[in-house]
Amino acid sequence: MKPFLVFISLSFLFTASAQTPLDIVNAVDLDSMYLTLQEFSGETATTVGGELVVILSRGQANNDLAADYLVEQFNTMNTLSVNDQAFNANGRNIVATQLGKVNPDDIYIICAHYDSVADYCADDNASGVAAVLEIARILSTQCMENTLVYALWDEEEIGLLGADYYATLAQANGATILGVLNIDMMGYDGDNDNDFDIDVRPIANSIGIKDDLLSLLADYEFNLNANVVNPGTPASDHSKFWNKGYSAVLVGESWANDDQTPYYHSSGDRLNTLDLPYYHELSKLIMSYMVSKGGLLPIDNSVTTTATQLTSNFENGTYQWFDCNTNLPLAGQVGQTFSPEAEGSYSVEVTLGSCIEFSDCIEFTTLGVEEFNLLSAVKIYPNPAMSTLNIEHPLIEGMILTLFSIDGKKLIEKAISKKLTKIDISKFSKGVYLIQLTQGSNNFSQQIVIHK
Repeated sequence: MKPFLVFISLSFLFTASAQTPLDIVNAVDLDSMYLTLQEFSGETATTVGGELVVILSRGQANNDLAADYLVEQFNTMNTLSVNDQAFNANGRNIVATQLGKVNPDDIYIICAHYDSVADYCADDNASGVAAVLEIARILSTQCMENTLVYALWDEEEIGLLGADYYATLAQANGATILGVLNIDMMGYDGDNDNDFDIDVRPIANSIGIKDDLLSLLADYEFNLNANVVNPGTPASDHSKFWNKGYSAVLVGESWANDDQTPYYHSSGDRLNTLDLPYYHELSKLIMSYMVSKGGLLPIDNSVTTTATQLTSNFENGTYQWFDCNTNLPLAGQVGQTFSPEAEGSYSVEVTLGSCIEFSDCIEFTTLGVEEFNLLSAVKIYPNPAMSTLNIEHPLIEGMILTLFSIDGKKLIEKAISKKLTKIDISKFSKGVYLIQLTQGSNNFSQQIVIHK
């Protein structure tokens, strides 16, 4: 008879990871950006104002649909304050601000222009727009020390007018802008050499931004090669901040090596001409700069789960536990530890000062048998395996290991009493097998693959 498989939830003795800068960099999702590129370059329909539309043109006199789309995208990010900044009869900058929790007057800007001179224009500059939206989507869920501004400029193509308006107003108001990272055309790599440009000039701390990007390039081992262009081009929005004495750089594909899109300023600039892995890697580099300068606040939003309770791993905060199925707070559950009375999905809201973060939703199952909690911590690796299989578990006695073939034939059965047991599988043929660990009436099963 084939063994009965019992798959046990691994939520017991489980700790969700708190997010680090590396976690956030790796959260940059190419699928998410690809969808935005499709919608914003008119390759596919999208919804704006509750209606199905196609954003085919983003010309300056006819891009209100594009601007409305951007407003709606930012408005889904609840922690952002969105400013639809009209600066002339047609021009609309769309600017979203994430206020810093420690240094709200210290501002870092990531920006791109969203207008175009032809239909589609995926590289110029839907690529920059999609990257800004993706970075905002992720960082808006985090508490940051400094203020981050996600700015999408209008009328770049007819004189950098939107950026000029914003920079002029910022200077007049005495805004402390510590860095501007402008991204303009970042999706084309015709020779597949992963080169990109950093355009910089020795204005304010612009050289420092360039140095920070080069350091991050090495620290994260991105698959990219930087060309530092100094003096950098004034032909994009960053130059308007140089003109006002602010630190700024341009990051984008490699014009320095004549490897810019051959479809520049034409309707041939389509999504299918972009190098998506290159675009993804460059977006991750830009994210690494923004999370570094934004400054993650040290809130651990992870949770440890045992058989009877959930515990926030953050000390000295205030807490509110939520039912994830209803998205409602649980009355009276405001301690660091919560003991659910029923199975369900739960999360905790952790507050430090004005900073609020939520944990992941944790699936909690009250099995009532302590042995199950221990069995759920079993690790079987590597999988696939070639010659040796490692079984790691928290028990030191009383456990039986059985190896079955896929048709239910018992191949190995032995008692194991070590926390780490090594099984020789070199004599077995390539294929799928089943490992079963049993203690009393409780068992844990997992499929493994043997390859040669």
